Parts: sequence; C-alpha cells; structure tokens
Amino acid sequence: MLRNFLTVGSWTMLSRVLGLIRDQLLAAFLGAGPVQDAYLVSLRLPNMFRRLFGEGAFNAAFVPMFTAKYETEGRAAALRFAGQALSALIAWLVILTVLCELFMPLIISILAPGFQGERFALALTLTQITFPYMIMICAAALVSGVLNGLGKFGAASAAYLSFNIIGIAAIFLGAYVWHNVAFTSAWGVTISGVVQLGALYWAAHRAGVAPHLIRPSFSQDIRALLRRMGPGLVGSGVTQMNLMVDTIISTRLPVGSPSILYFADRINQLPLGVLGAAAGTTLLPLLTRHVANKDRVSLHTSLNRALDYALLLTLPATVGLIALAPSIMAGLFSYGHFTVADAMKSAQSLRAYALGLPAFVLIKVFSPGFFAEGDTSTPVRIGFFTLALNLVLNLALYKPLAHVGPPLASTIAALVNVAILAVLLRRRNVFKPDPRLKSRVTRIVGAAIMMGLWVAAAQKFVAPDLPNWHGVWRLGMLGALIIFGGVVYAISLDALKVVKLRDAAAALQTRIARRRTR
Repeated sequence: MLRNFLTVGSWTMLSRVLGLIRDQLLAAFLGAGPVQDAYLVSLRLPNMFRRLFGEGAFNAAFVPMFTAKYETEGRAAALRFAGQALSALIAWLVILTVLCELFMPLIISILAPGFQGERFALALTLTQITFPYMIMICAAALVSGVLNGLGKFGAASAAYLSFNIIGIAAIFLGAYVWHNVAFTSAWGVTISGVVQLGALYWAAHRAGVAPHLIRPSFSQDIRALLRRMGPGLVGSGVTQMNLMVDTIISTRLPVGSPSILYFADRINQLPLGVLGAAAGTTLLPLLTRHVANKDRVSLHTSLNRALDYALLLTLPATVGLIALAPSIMAGLFSYGHFTVADAMKSAQSLRAYALGLPAFVLIKVFSPGFFAEGDTSTPVRIGFFTLALNLVLNLALYKPLAHVGPPLASTIAALVNVAILAVLLRRRNVFKPDPRLKSRVTRIVGAAIMMGLWVAAAQKFVAPDLPNWHGVWRLGMLGALIIFGGVVYAISLDALKVVKLRDAAAALQTRIARRRTR
C-alpha cells in the first residue's frame, strides 16, 4: 500500500508543482483584478461537475463495483460493465453541457452575484469556453478508475500532468502571441481535457482494459450503479455546494478577493491534493477487498497505517504553511501584476486554510471506509450538516474578516466533518486505532511543532523582512528555510523514534539497487 501511496503521491506532486508554475504565471500576467476574478470563476463550474461526476460519487460507486466484478466474474464482464458505464456517463454529460451552455447567463449570475459589467461579461464568455472540459475529464476519470481498480496507479496519475503543461503553454501563447492570456488559458483548459482522455485511453488499451462505447442502456448493472451513486451524488454535491458558497461569498468582497483566495487555496491544495488523492485513490480498492473477504483485522490495519502516513506528511506541511505563509505567498506570487500587498492578504487566507489541512486530508482517508462497504448515504447526512454550518459561518465571518472569513469557515466545517466521520467509523468497527498509531501520532505532532518553532526563529533572526526582499533573493531564502525545516523535522522524527534515519537510508539504497538490477 505504501508503494502505491507514494506512486500516486509522486505523480500528483509533479502535477502540483507544474500547477504552481502555471498559477505563478497567471498571477504575474493577470494580477489580482477583474480579469483574473472572471477567469477563476470560469474554472469553478467545470471543475465542480468534474469532481461531482468524475471523481466524486461516480467513481466512489464505480471502482468497488468494477473491482468486485473483475475479481468474481473475470475481465470480460468487468470491461463490459465499464463500457456501459462510460457510455451512460458521456450521454448524460453531453445533455448537461448543452443545457448549461444555453442557460449560462443565469448560472453565472447565481455563481458570481457580485460580478457586474465587465467581470460578468468576461466570466460568461470564458465559462462557455471551459465548460466542455467537463465531458472529457469525467470520461478520463472513469478510465482512470478502471486502471486504479486493477492496481495500475502510475499511468492514471501521470496523464493528469497534461492539464498544467498545456495550461503553461497557453499562458505564454496568450502573453506573447495572441495578447490575451485569459482567453488562451480558457481554451487550454478544454484542449487539455481531450489530451488527458486520449492519454488514459491509450494506457488502458496498452494494458488490455480499454472500455468501449456502446449504445447506452439501463442494464441491471447500470441500475445498480445508479442506486449506489444516488446518495453519494448528493453527498458529493454537498461538498461542491460548500465550495460554491465560498465562491459566491468571495464575489461579494472587494475586486480581487476571489483571486486572493484562489492563490491561497492553491498553496493549501499542494499538500492536500498530493496526500488526499494518494490516500483516497489507493485505499478504496484495498479496503473494498478487505470488506469482501470479511477481514476486519486487515481493514483496521490498513486504515491505521494510511492515517499514520497521512499525518506524518500533513502535519509538517500545516505547521510550515502557518509559520512561513507571508514569505511563501510573496516568494511565489509577488511578481508582475501581483503586488506584495496582494501577497500579504493571500497569506492571511492561507493560514486560515492551513489550520484545516489535516482535517481535509483525513476526510479523504476516512471516506473510503464508508464507500468500501457500499455505504454512500451516511456521508450525505454529515455533508448536509457541514454545508449548513459552512454557510452560517461564511455569512457570519465574511464581513468582519473579509478574505479570511471564507477559508476559516471551511476549516471549521472540515474539522467538524472529520470528527463525525471518525466517530461513526469507530462505532461500526471499521476504524479501530491501535496503540502504535496513538503513540506515533503524539510523537509526529511533537516533531512538527518543534520544526515550526525552529523555522519561525530562523526567519526572525536571519530574514525578518523576507517578503519585501528582491524576488530572486527572497525565493532563495524561502527555499533555504523550507530545506532547513525539512532537516529539523527529519532529525526530530529520528530523536522521537518515529522514523529512524539510518533504517530509512538503508531501505532507500536497497530500493535503488533493485531498480538498477532490473
């Protein structure tokens, strides 16, 4: 499991790094203003449906069914089911896309009620360009689910690099060829969906598991899939509605606020996307097999180790983001049209997001515990409660706290969400913390706090005014502080006997030696 966890995490990390470069270019060329606000809103809608239909309820229902059918009925039956599901998904998404394109003005007025004049018109045009991306990326997510269900995680994770590669190329073309970064970036989004679907289908074809399109029909398997999907669709919809609430509130803040929140969230998403995606992707098929085999001991062990790995990597990221937020936002984004003042506001939002980072990751760890048992209804009830809580908190906080209000509301809602998930899984005998987990988590927390204190002290004495340094020197010092923090964390883990550095180095050397002999 750890190898698959690291495989998905490594590819996702590379994708996130490229995404960071893409965001830096967007910040430099568009800044934090009306054009950037409009472009970011144009990404919200197709991404919302992508997460809803591609990576949310559909895959949560599809992957366990595909895996179980492959194990019990063989490859042919599993691929026939995958083809039926792919055909039904594409047919539904084409209809939805046509309807949304026709009623886009109304949709934008609901999604961005604070937009008027130029921002509204631009957001409308850009969203009409980006929306077809949803069809391709949702189909790609299903093909990815087929590969993941068979334990082929590398190809599925690597294909998603194309979104950021094409996005970076589109920004440069817009800046230096067509002189319209927003429009070329919007077209880049849609084109990247075609490339991702093609790459994944090619990988599935090479592996002999490519699903084929057939005439959509409501077969027994599709009806079972829809029954499983129903509650989960509502549950995923609740999550996306939480994000929509944040977007709606941000458009009512001063011009540039959606951009300030976006770049803060993108930094928070760097560890969240890597660790959350790795945990959710690798855990679901594994836990499904344990449930099918009625192996509760292995179920408890797998969930405990996933929780251990997730916190080992998430807690230092949380502490580091809080300690270095101003320097991170200035060092990464304060170039071109994105000012130091914009970076400082975004740093405040980042700290609010980072407080909830462990909760956001653990939601990804705990959710497969429900999905593996075919239960997609319980998270729905939790989701509705946290949606209401997030809405109330947003309305209460956005005026007094401005750009800090929405991320703080999301953090509090996530903390409540993960607490309820953990309690319910404990009662169902799915999650049973063992003594090893309890001991290690305590020591990991201690190591992360120690790292944060050393990093904060180092910045105070070496570079107290780091956000105002010249770009190259600022970025270099930021990198040095991050490396220093990593070294302190590693030493602390060794001192607290969480990870022995000597054993880790020996394991790495063994792994490298094995690769060389292949």
